[in-house]
Amino acid sequence: LRALGGGRRYEVFLVWDEHRLAVLVAKVLRPDQADDPAAMRDLVREGDLLARIAHPVVVRGFGTASGGPFPHLLLEHLEGPTLQALLDEHGPVGLEQLLPLGMHTASALHYLAREDVVHLDVKPDNLVMGAPPRLIDFSVSRSPASASRLSKPVGTDQYMAPEQCDRTRGDIGPAADVFGLGATLYRAITGRRAFPRPDGAARSEDPKVRFPQLVAAPAPLPRRTPAPLVELLRAMLATQPGDRPTAAEVVGALEPVVAELPRRLVLGRRGRRAVR
Repeated sequence: LRALGGGRRYEVFLVWDEHRLAVLVAKVLRPDQADDPAAMRDLVREGDLLARIAHPVVVRGFGTASGGPFPHLLLEHLEGPTLQALLDEHGPVGLEQLLPLGMHTASALHYLAREDVVHLDVKPDNLVMGAPPRLIDFSVSRSPASASRLSKPVGTDQYMAPEQCDRTRGDIGPAADVFGLGATLYRAITGRRAFPRPDGAARSEDPKVRFPQLVAAPAPLPRRTPAPLVELLRAMLATQPGDRPTAAEVVGALEPVVAELPRRLVLGRRGRRAVR
């Protein structure tokens, strides 16, 4: 129907599926990638992963077409902008929107951890805002055991946990996704990166320049930020994985902060927000 975007490896299209008589999204390997065995393995891995997981806050997959000239995944079409698009257009989001987003996403990360999956790329571009929000793009997701065998950084620089940035720092597990969510919520509430870096740092060969989270503490949050949220985000962005809360603990920590809002938010059974 129309192009939605893409990147170095994939093109993404809105498509009409004749079998389902429904609008879906096709994530298609670019022609120069279609004959690459590594690209095909990653496509099939993502499709197999989406076929075995199911959570209200995780995008649904509808199969993998690995043959023919246009290998692709079929994915659920989600209405709504990404968190990054909202930030680009409107700036930082309010607590009424931020806190349910954090709780929903943490619930998805808790589920993924129970399913032996790490997402590895939790960021504003990969959260589609809706009721509930949805976590998308599992192209680099894998088991913790597989993630720990990675020899180079995988993810998006400013949202990667230190153990993703520097592979000498030990194993990668669910705590890496908690760090990514912490960096995402920080960006959402401030409009800024948690770990600022100078222009051109992304091309630096010095890991401490490219990844300031290896050596720096997160920048201070605005004074208006509730103290429990400040404490939680600092813990989520801890350098050591063992010092970060689990995703389930993030949900538990956010619940009383939600309760203190002037208009109390309740997460409905279908992910809707009810106001008391």
